[in-house]
Amino acid sequence: MSGSFFRLQQLISPSLPIGAFTYSQGLEWAVECGWVSDAEDLYQWLDGLLDSAVVSLDLPLLLRLYQASAHNSYSSFGYWSEYLLACRETRELRAEEQQRGQALLMVLDKLPDSAQWPELVKGDGGWREAVGMTQLSGFALACQKWQITPEKMLQGYLWSWLENMVIVAVKLIPLGQSDGQRVLFRFSDRLTDICEQGTQVRDEDIGAASPAMAIASSLHETQYCRLFRS
Repeated sequence: MSGSFFRLQQLISPSLPIGAFTYSQGLEWAVECGWVSDAEDLYQWLDGLLDSAVVSLDLPLLLRLYQASAHNSYSSFGYWSEYLLACRETRELRAEEQQRGQALLMVLDKLPDSAQWPELVKGDGGWREAVGMTQLSGFALACQKWQITPEKMLQGYLWSWLENMVIVAVKLIPLGQSDGQRVLFRFSDRLTDICEQGTQVRDEDIGAASPAMAIASSLHETQYCRLFRS
């Protein structure tokens, strides 16, 4: 098994110190107000986000950031990084993207090989700033540098996102651990097709239309009692 496989496992591991476990992306408010109250509600919530945001925004942008890194195109890499940040619809979601991006940059700075990547050289300006702008930027750069294929990159990212959201739901609803695993299992047979859909999105169609998440995230900003940062 190649080293790239284990590099991908490191990037998508819940133990990667970028704070993924502290964000719910609006799910905390959705649980609080009764939109999501059991495993079936959770499945429908996540399925809706996959269709309205992840497939049409995260996955195609990951692919473009990967390609920009492979072609050493700073203009393209910077453009899509800024585009992603602009598509995060609330203050909390933008802050999450930036905070996780900076945290991933700090992790890469401390790894033996990535610390030497030209894009991460301190004082180099544009590249480093773009890499730290969003989590997806650093994720795509690392996958390209570590020779993780685009297909595996998308699959790994998608699984990591789903797993994190289920972990959040297990704490919030609360769900039993087995319920959470059943939700993941229901999605697992579809993930390859979902990733393929993400590769078919044209530049002009990249974007998100997830009003429920935007509303939940906005109201979460003033939620009286909360566990998560988004």
